[in-house]
Amino acid sequence: MTTFEVLATGPLATVQDAGRAGLAHLGVGPSGAADRTSLGQVNRLLGNAEGAAAVEVTLGGLHLRANGSADVAVVGAPAQVHLGRRAIGSGTPFRVEAGDELTLAAPSRGLRSYLGVRGGITTDPVLGSRSSDLLAGVGPGPLRPGDVLPVGADVGPWPGVDVLTWLTDPAEHRRLRAVAGPRREWFSDAALDDLAGGPWRVSGDANRTAVVLDGPAIIRSHDGELPPEGMVRGAIQVPPSGRPTILLADHPVTGGYPVLAVLLAEDVDWLAQLRPGDPVLLQPVVAPVL
Repeated sequence: MTTFEVLATGPLATVQDAGRAGLAHLGVGPSGAADRTSLGQVNRLLGNAEGAAAVEVTLGGLHLRANGSADVAVVGAPAQVHLGRRAIGSGTPFRVEAGDELTLAAPSRGLRSYLGVRGGITTDPVLGSRSSDLLAGVGPGPLRPGDVLPVGADVGPWPGVDVLTWLTDPAEHRRLRAVAGPRREWFSDAALDDLAGGPWRVSGDANRTAVVLDGPAIIRSHDGELPPEGMVRGAIQVPPSGRPTILLADHPVTGGYPVLAVLLAEDVDWLAQLRPGDPVLLQPVVAPVL
């Protein structure tokens, strides 16, 4: 079996797949890739199942050594990829052999790159998923030097694509669409207009659990807090500070802050690629008809 030894991780590297959907009644959140579009892209590029596990790399710095041959690709935030001293571009599969060392530099834009392997990363699943839930402590923790990542067997034919452009470029998608949330009565009639007006920037309080926005405070019309109620990825909570807090992949199952609006699912992927200081526009929209 081919494996990869972790030599360095950069600021944060975790194994992520499509997550643990459907376990909220047990108190287990979904977790999974912060940018699900990029996870699906890297897996389609390699002929894997779309939700196969890959390595989510935040701001580069990953260094791996192959202990066997494998086909690899990097998608998401475009980073310089080197195989030994040879530069390899993002968005295209390439072959590694035993002893090869692979490094990812910090991306030129965006935040999270996804290193996929044909056959997927096959660390032991927990509750049906190989994802690291950093808030709840479910699944494996962040990767560390010395960790070994096993690679699964090939799962299907190669697709008819050999180069993939980055479809979730945050520079082009900073207008995030949101539908009105379930607690509109906790806010003034102008709150959604205030949310749309901003201006907002991603604050330094941003991780896999949530992104807090800096900007003018959203005024609530009710004091106090709600009893805990179910939360979803993309929910825009407004705590007493008035700073919108948007939940990401490792969000808690419940929360007590009122939800003014909820981002559309694909726009949460774009948010997950924004860096602290990046501007954000919030656009209220009517809920799509499914």
